[in-house]
Amino acid sequence: MFLIGFPLLLVPFAIYNIIAFLMPGLSWAGALATIHMMSGADWTMTGGDVLIAISILLLFVEMMKVARIGKRNLVDHGLAILVFLAMLAEFLLVKQAASAIFFLLLTMSFFDVLGGFTLSLRSARRHVMIESHEPVPESVAPVAERMEPVPPSVEHIPS
Repeated sequence: MFLIGFPLLLVPFAIYNIIAFLMPGLSWAGALATIHMMSGADWTMTGGDVLIAISILLLFVEMMKVARIGKRNLVDHGLAILVFLAMLAEFLLVKQAASAIFFLLLTMSFFDVLGGFTLSLRSARRHVMIESHEPVPESVAPVAERMEPVPPSVEHIPS
């Protein structure tokens, strides 16, 4: 599968940076479309809304990738951590990244890392099976069962 080993949340991160740095005149709050709702209200869809929606879809795909077990999972987790750290550094250090849209992308990246580790641990735990078809040999029996009983002692009561 071509998605293995590629952090999908890198896509919205790159799109954000392309628009923020290469097209400084574009605004994330600019209306892309206005939809007239049945309630009579008008819903205005912005570029930031579309980017967040795409990011949520990609986060879902990332969580589905975690369900498998293998060596490539480590690569996926490592790359997800690198994307999160890069986004965190950019959020803290770059003026163009100080926005609610970028913060939501950062939050999704954090949940990708956290959810990836959590789900892979749970999945791995389900796949581990402890099989014991034979009785435990006596040499491995608990120490308490192998010890001879100690005769009761008479307590000395001081007078």
